[in-house]
Amino acid sequence: MPPGPAPPQMPERQPIPGVKNLVAIASGKGGVGKTTVAVNLALALAKLGHKVGLLDADVYGPNVPIMLGTTKEPQATADRHIIPVQSQGLKMISMGLLNPGDKPMIWRGPMLHGVITQFLRSVEWGELDYLIIDLPPGTGDVQLTLIQTVAVTGAVVVTTPSIVALADVRKAIEMFRQVNVEVLGVVENMSTFMCPHCGKPVDIFGHGEGSKTAIAYGVPMLGEIEIDPRIRVGGDTGRPVAALGEDGAGAKSLYIVARAVAKRLDEVAGSIGGPSFQID
Repeated sequence: MPPGPAPPQMPERQPIPGVKNLVAIASGKGGVGKTTVAVNLALALAKLGHKVGLLDADVYGPNVPIMLGTTKEPQATADRHIIPVQSQGLKMISMGLLNPGDKPMIWRGPMLHGVITQFLRSVEWGELDYLIIDLPPGTGDVQLTLIQTVAVTGAVVVTTPSIVALADVRKAIEMFRQVNVEVLGVVENMSTFMCPHCGKPVDIFGHGEGSKTAIAYGVPMLGEIEIDPRIRVGGDTGRPVAALGEDGAGAKSLYIVARAVAKRLDEVAGSIGGPSFQID
């Protein structure tokens, strides 16, 4: 019997021209501070001397413009390419800039695929060391479009220490592994709270479960970000704490995460012979 037709091959995922590292920031569930981590990570990398872009791919809840304190509208070129907005040293694009206000986005999968593809392929990002992509929570259409469209260098999974959050983190890690995207590591957000009165740590949502999950799945623990009202206030007022520099109030743990992510990307690049960055 003659052999049957060969199964169709998936198209090769192409990089974004000029972008050296494409980093997806993901979470298994909402409410874990994923966007806070994405924004502050991007700002920290920029403050450490790198060219950084930030793509807000959470089209249902595009909060990046609020956290960066900008309402600028992106401009279009004659050939219908999009020029990203410059904000606090970052190049940024978000559906929140194209659809401002409280009008909800009621889109199905094909529409989401179109807008995410346009953000990836039609935005003039220029030369970037890092393009940080803030994904919506979960493992849905936007994540699949991203993975199928471009070559993602690696993914950072954000969680809180609660057992409920960690159940979904495991799903996110498995999703990236099934599609051959390197999991750079886990970030435990809202990890602990330092009581201002007694000076002792209080584990409001628990502590250390993110590290246990990272160990169980054989991925690095990139850092723990404490519960600090200054981090929340910074995001609410458009002045994220990482923009104040490494010595800024509440920023230290975020810079630890940024350096850990940069180191992991350096390791990944070295393993495949790609570009290498070293942060002193």
